[in-house]
Formats: sequence, C-alpha cells, structure tokens
Amino acid sequence: MTRLFAQYGRPEWYLLALAVVTSLFGRTVALVPPLVLGVAIDAVFVGNTTYTLPLVPAAWLPTTRIEGLWFSVALVVGALVSSVLLTWAQGVGFSLFSNRVQHRVRVDAYEAMQGLDMSFFDDKQTGQVMSILNNDVRNLKSFLNGTVGGVVQLLVTVTAIAGILVYLNAQLALVTLVAVPLLATFTVWFMRTVRPLYRTLRQSVGDLNTRIENNLAGIEVIKTSSTEGFETGRVEDASWASYLRTWAVVKLEYLYQPGMELMAGVAFAVTFVVGGLWLVTGPPGPFTGTLLVGEFVTFLFMTQRFVDPLAGAGRIVNSYENARASAERIFDLSDRPVLVGESDSPVALPRDEVAGRIEYDDVAFGYRTESPVLTGVSFTVEPGETVAFVGPTGAGKSTLAKLLLRLYDVDAGSIRVDGIDVRDLSLVDLRRAVGYVGQDVYLFDGTVRENLQYGAFDASHEEMVAAARAAEAHEFVSRLPDGYDTRIGERGVKLSGGQRQRLSIARAMLQDPAILVLDEATSSVDTETELYIQRALDALTEGRTTVVIAHRLSTVRGADLVLVLDEGGVAEHGTHDELLARPGLYATLWGIQAGDTDGLPGALLERLARRSESSADG
Repeated sequence: MTRLFAQYGRPEWYLLALAVVTSLFGRTVALVPPLVLGVAIDAVFVGNTTYTLPLVPAAWLPTTRIEGLWFSVALVVGALVSSVLLTWAQGVGFSLFSNRVQHRVRVDAYEAMQGLDMSFFDDKQTGQVMSILNNDVRNLKSFLNGTVGGVVQLLVTVTAIAGILVYLNAQLALVTLVAVPLLATFTVWFMRTVRPLYRTLRQSVGDLNTRIENNLAGIEVIKTSSTEGFETGRVEDASWASYLRTWAVVKLEYLYQPGMELMAGVAFAVTFVVGGLWLVTGPPGPFTGTLLVGEFVTFLFMTQRFVDPLAGAGRIVNSYENARASAERIFDLSDRPVLVGESDSPVALPRDEVAGRIEYDDVAFGYRTESPVLTGVSFTVEPGETVAFVGPTGAGKSTLAKLLLRLYDVDAGSIRVDGIDVRDLSLVDLRRAVGYVGQDVYLFDGTVRENLQYGAFDASHEEMVAAARAAEAHEFVSRLPDGYDTRIGERGVKLSGGQRQRLSIARAMLQDPAILVLDEATSSVDTETELYIQRALDALTEGRTTVVIAHRLSTVRGADLVLVLDEGGVAEHGTHDELLARPGLYATLWGIQAGDTDGLPGALLERLARRSESSADG
C-alpha cells in the first residue's frame, strides 16, 4: 500500500492534498455547533458564566446575552454552510484522485501483462487476469475514494474531540477516552486475522470469473454436447467456494463491527452516568471540581460524535485489508519477470531492408513443465524460399515457428534472421518482419475495416481493398450489409470459417511482411474454400520467405525444403520428390494420406498408431 501511494499517488499529490485539507477543516468545522451549543446554554440561556470559546480572542466575543444568542446563531449557520462546501470539495478531490490512480494502475498492469512471454499465458487462466485488471483495480479505487477520506476524518475527529473534551473537563474526558486503547487492540487483532482470509477470497473470485469466462467462450460446445447441467454444477461449485470464503470474512466482520460499537457505546454510557451523577449529586468518587450543564451537553454531543468514527474504524480496516490483498495481486502481476524481452542494445531491422534469410542452428527447446520438445534442429532457408514443417502431431512443428517470432526463447542454439540472432533484434522490428496466418483465426469485435487495418493502421482504403482482392475476400465483404464497415462480432462469429481465414490473409498482406508463417492455414475448411484460400496464399507468398506448417502433405509439394520432424528432431529433409523417392517417415505419411499403405514399413505404421493413441489420450 505504501508503494501504491508512492508510485501512483505522488503524481496526483495536489488532489490528495486538496481532499485531505478540506476533509480536515470540514471535520473540524462540524464540531463547532455542539461546542457553541454548550457555551450558549451556560452563558446565554442560564447566564451563570461569561461567553468563552477556545482559540477565539476575548475582544471578538459578545458581552451581553442577546449578543451571545445572535453570535451563536451566526457561528452555527456559518459552520453548517462551511461544512457543506468543504465536504463537496473533499468529495471532488478524493474522487478525482482515486479515479486517476485507478486509470494509471489498470493501464500499467495491462501493459506489464501484455509484455509477458507466452509461458505466462500458458499457465494463467483468463478469468484470473480479468479479475486482477477489473475487480482488484476497482477495490483500490474504492479504498482511495472512500476509505482514505474515512481515515482522515477518523484521525481529525478523534483528535479534535479529545482536545475539546480535555479542554472542557480533563477528568471526565479520561472516562470517555479509556475506550481508545481497547478499541485499538481489538482492531490490531482483527487486521491480523482477516488478512489471510482476504487473500483466499480474492483468489476465489478469480476462479469463479475463470469458470464463467471459459463457459461463455465455449457455449457452442456446451449446447451441442447437452452439458448445460454439468456446467451449471461446475459454476455452482465455484460460486459456493467463493461464498464460503466470503462468509469467512463476513463472520469476522460481524464480530468486529458490533464489538467496536459495543465498546464505544459503553464509553458513552459510562460518560453519561458519571456526568449525570456529577450534576445531580456533585463530583462522584475521586472526581473534583464543578461540571456545568452546558459543558455536560457538549460532552454528550462530542462523545456521540466520538463514538461513530470509532465504530466506523471497522469499515476502514475491512476496506484496507481488502485493498491490500488486491494490491498484492496487482503488483505480483506487474513485477513478474519478463523472460522474453528486449536486448539491452537491440539491433534495428528496418522493414524495407529485410532479405528474409532464416537459420536455425542446433536449436533446443522445452516448455517449463515438459521434457524437451525440440533438440538439435538445424536448417537454412534462403530469401524467397519456402520451407515446410511436417510430421506427426506433437512433433514440434508449431513450436519451431513460435521460436522464430520469439513468443518463446530457445533453451540452446540460436535462430538468425539475415544473420542476426533474433534475441539481439528489436522485438517490434522482428515481429513486423514476420507475418503469421494460423488455423485458429482471431478477429476482434469491430468492423471488417478495423480488423484488416490492424497492425497496418496507416494503410489507405485503396491498399486495404487491394489486399482483400488478393486474398479472395473483397467479393464476400462487398455483399455484407455495410461492406467494410460491417461489424463482425466477437471473434468474427458472424462470418464463416473460410471468410475469417481470408480476412486474416488479407490482414497479413496489408502488413507486407518479408517472412511469412502459415500454420495449418487451410486444414479446417472445405475443398471449395480451400481452393480460394490456396489461391490467396499463392499471391501472399510470392517473393517472400515462407514457413509452412501442414498436416496435408499435398499443400507442401512445391516447397523448396521439407523438414520431417519426429520426436523433437529432424528425421528427414529434402524436396517432396526426394523424400518420396526413399522409404521413410514422409513416404509413410504420404501413403497414409493417399490411402495406400501397401509396402509401407509395418514397424513405422505401428509407431505412428501408438503416437496417435498417445496424443488422443493426452
């Protein structure tokens, strides 16, 4: 919480200062009416004392009872008006301060999250991240807006009232103030007990968000599988777990809040009894001196105002602990180390100077929780050539492409573009030089135009249309209700799979990369749509260095180099014709896809079957 104020509150210090100062004066001014009332009772209505107020020069005070009446009225009205204005200024200050801090925290947390490598997203559930960026950030805003002001009011009110009570009657003040150390001790116990409960509560909220987010994303699968009842049960379990953790906190709150109110109320009752006896029978017990009626009335009013902020300390502590748990999660996200980051002195790779030569030199890689996926992979692709990765499922084909884009970093060896290690290149330059078209196309909720120009924001309308024509997309886009300004829904749900794929190809064309990665770009469409897409891909790959990942071997027949991956390494390499000319894994895969397995090695077929079963089990 110290870091929250130091890092994000400091730039907005003037707003916080405005809120704190106006809150301080507002709470002080609010104590004027009960103080004036007590003085007026003794000096104006009863008339047994002179009119005196603390910190007010005697020359300013009235000398007659009628002057004292109107002076008291003026002070009370002035105090009420001033309190309203100061309260308004306090609210504006805290609101501006909290909302600006919330904005900056959310943006910085998102930026930090966006800069993390893909291994973070492999492990982290979307709902957990959403909970941090939304729920936890809102918790901080609520704390800064309401609770910080509550702390200031509590401190000012308690300090000012304690001073006034001691000024009026130090002996009776001790009776009232004896509750303060008891309340403080009770508060410390509550904070230590509730803190771990809030951590688990924030975690359970994230788990519930994850479950709901997953189900919304997979609603089509749920409906087509008739598993609505099963998923309702899983949401119910996650909601119940959140309820139990919430109840654990609430039970403690229901003990703490009434306990604070009880102790503060007892202090008020004891003050009332002692003061009442003092007026009726004289100083009770060890007490000495006199107590005026006006003083006692002021004491009762002040004590009541003293009780309310002390009883409200529970809400302040509750909000603080909730915000503290949220701040821990936010800064844990912000402080997570970036495993794939910029070099200290990145090498620039201007877009118009990229030749497109790719070299993999003895590359090895394994995901953090798995055994090595790739070992000893080496090959070279000259500018303008096409290399194809083929092989059984799980052989590491897509991983090789992700390493080129530096979505992950190699564990050993190196990958070079135009002779420069990709780890030494600027990430922006590298990823602008490498275009990616995958099987699972992602389109943003927006218009066709916004999705095509994504990553090429300065492209003109004519350039966009030319890219769409080349990608065989212009014709169907023109038939949409609003053409290029038609909204296509989240993930492009209003379009067919083939239409989404052609838009992704057009987007890649508009970005004009020197190197192109095609990851199963035609594997999930029908034959007619595949023809459209293949023609678009032929236009896209012309003159570019291209990496093709494919299960359908018919799509890689024209590749300059085919790498056959198996069990993390390169089992074979060559052109399509060269690989078919000799017995091996490629020839076996080709025979299987062609429906001709006669004469193929039985041991190899058996091994492929086992790999397929293993993949299905996984």
